[in-house]
Amino acid sequence: MSAKAKKVTKDSIITMFMDYVLENEKLPKTVYKFCKVNAIEESDFYLYFGSIEALKKGIWNTFYENTVNVIEKNKEYHDFTNRDKMLTFFYTFFEVLTLNRSYVLFVMENAPSPLKNMEQLKGLRKNIKEFAKVLIANGNQNKSSKLTKHNPQLFSEGAWLQTMFLLNFWKSDDSAGFEKTDVAIEKSVNTIFDVFDNTPLENILDFGKFLYKETFA
Repeated sequence: MSAKAKKVTKDSIITMFMDYVLENEKLPKTVYKFCKVNAIEESDFYLYFGSIEALKKGIWNTFYENTVNVIEKNKEYHDFTNRDKMLTFFYTFFEVLTLNRSYVLFVMENAPSPLKNMEQLKGLRKNIKEFAKVLIANGNQNKSSKLTKHNPQLFSEGAWLQTMFLLNFWKSDDSAGFEKTDVAIEKSVNTIFDVFDNTPLENILDFGKFLYKETFA
């Protein structure tokens, strides 16, 4: 290690990367460039991330992990209903995003294409779908009839569509304290659970339009 290099951790790399992006208003073109600017060894970077793209995905995964860590510290959380667990998750997740709003807006608005945006969200999508599946699977354990059980796969897809809807809403929310986003979270979560209790989700052809209409009607 060179004299100017410093000890790094996964979290410190993430912090340095977010600072670099915001200060330079662009992504570093290479790992070499990023490491040189921050006086760290490339070998230390590669201990945690295989590329700049992997780091971008890793940041979203860290947002998710931080969210779960916060909600699981709430001793009452495990006694919540599935509806309240989902509400708690989204409220906390968007609080985490708000703490990093400048970075999130930059990387999403400067992605070269919608597909590139989705690429960086791949890990987040997997995590949120798994979170939703576990909620429904646990809820189904208390139901004896197959008719009243919910489809975990279907619900998890709905939870991801809801995440994307709320993310796009939050991006353009200019209300004080992002209180409009809080309202959107509450109404959309209640809408989804009401739908699941009363309507086969398979019958809703355009979930996004339905959610928007139900949330802001």
